[in-house]
Amino acid sequence: MNTGMANIEVLDPRFRSMVLPNAPLEKLGEGFRWLEGPVWFADHQCLLVSDIPNDRILRWTESGGVSIFREPSNFANGHTRDCEGRLVGCSHQDRCIKRTELDGRITVLADCYQGKRLNSPNDIVVKSDGTIWFSDPTFGITRDYEGGKQESELPPSLYRFDPRDGALTVVADDFLGPNGLCFSPDESLLYVAESGPPFADDPEQSIRVFDVADDGARLQNPRLFHQVNPGMADGFRCDEEGNIWTSAADGVHCISPSGDLLGKLKVPFVVSNLAFGGRNRSRLFICGSQTLFAQYVNRRGAARP
Repeated sequence: MNTGMANIEVLDPRFRSMVLPNAPLEKLGEGFRWLEGPVWFADHQCLLVSDIPNDRILRWTESGGVSIFREPSNFANGHTRDCEGRLVGCSHQDRCIKRTELDGRITVLADCYQGKRLNSPNDIVVKSDGTIWFSDPTFGITRDYEGGKQESELPPSLYRFDPRDGALTVVADDFLGPNGLCFSPDESLLYVAESGPPFADDPEQSIRVFDVADDGARLQNPRLFHQVNPGMADGFRCDEEGNIWTSAADGVHCISPSGDLLGKLKVPFVVSNLAFGGRNRSRLFICGSQTLFAQYVNRRGAARP
């Protein structure tokens, strides 16, 4: 279903070459509760996406539309793929990151740090060296709606997990509510959303950027990258040129590598997350609250494992 083509807002001339005026915002499905964690499987030509409050992972294909991939999902949130093509994801209820093996078995990769349980892993990315980086705020254990109230045992942090030896390390611990994250195309930078503490009257909300140290295992030089307005950055992705396409209250915002807001894809609902996929990774799949959208753009998503 097409929702029209008048949703492009150009704020910088550079954005004109990045969008397609004849590519509409398409509605792929509706009637969900809160969509998150989209990941594209090019070899299966499908999108997986979490419907967190409904405790399920959905599967979308061009020919079959939306179907159930996994239910219950133990309140799954963010997803990615590892270097072997396996699904790696976050679980609010189980307070862990887990991997779906190629034969369908599920392996818990990390659920505690120094003897204490993780909070509610939220978003996750895999670096080209196979290491897994994820955010661990308390969002999923402060409300029953997205997993069930539980006691926090650790401060909100950003972690790096090495599946080769099982080592879990904190790479940043000065967050109030770490959320979405992604690497720049060359993996020299890591962008992380700071969403602030849950239910705060005046939360700190911004996108930070870190330099990845030469050893590829540490972060340094944290700094403010961009302040999204209206709303906040939740999930985001980089395109091949290093532009950030991020969620916002009024749609998807495109931000240059220098932090300039270039333009917007206006969406009629709050956007929580997005992912590049489809033909040549140039279709943007958009989680618009209770509705799944897609729109072709004139940029390709950065290649990831």
